[in-house]
Amino acid sequence: MKKAILATKVGMTQIFSDDGSVTPVTVLQAGPCVVTQIKTEEIDGYSAVQVGFGEKKDKMIVKDKGGNKKIVHRHGIPKAQQGHFDKAGVSGMRFVREFKFDNASEYEPSQEIKADIFAVGDIVDASAISKGKGFQGAIKRHNQHRGPMTHGSKYHRHAGSNGAASDPSKVFKGKKMPGHMGSVKVTVQNLEIVRVDAENNLLLIKGSVPGPKKGLVTVREAVKKA
Repeated sequence: MKKAILATKVGMTQIFSDDGSVTPVTVLQAGPCVVTQIKTEEIDGYSAVQVGFGEKKDKMIVKDKGGNKKIVHRHGIPKAQQGHFDKAGVSGMRFVREFKFDNASEYEPSQEIKADIFAVGDIVDASAISKGKGFQGAIKRHNQHRGPMTHGSKYHRHAGSNGAASDPSKVFKGKKMPGHMGSVKVTVQNLEIVRVDAENNLLLIKGSVPGPKKGLVTVREAVKKA
């Protein structure tokens, strides 16, 4: 892997091509990310690039009831982590991830990685935490069908039989039943980048990308190129 970046999801829109066709796209605020550490075989046992994304302020200025300004420390960054950022010469970051680049030795601490690392036509994989749906039934969670709604039926939206009786006398692991839905890592593969706005660090990716708006999205070079 040679290309990867951290981004936040802005939303979806559509763009028009020269022939008038419409393409649905997801807009991502991709970077700028900064290199916070270089992992090497000699020291860490593997080669990788650690990057940070999204500045996180440790203090802010607010006004009290009398209109006087005061500094409020939010303690958002632990001292050990702040020392790690200071060593790299960067400010505190909200998100920190590692990428096992093939050319990891070519990067340096505090180096910026921007959206222009990708180009139009690149095929990428997008990973994010999906939207949480809470506790849901089998119909919504697993797309199961409902039972008859009339003629005295008492079976409507239930999951149905869970298994046989005396044999095997248990419910097999993995049975599709009601439960918590969403809030899991989802990766959509082989997405095409249709536009790159290097000035504003925006990536326009064809189709939908998992996760809510303002959620963290990892965009990396496709593993299985179609």
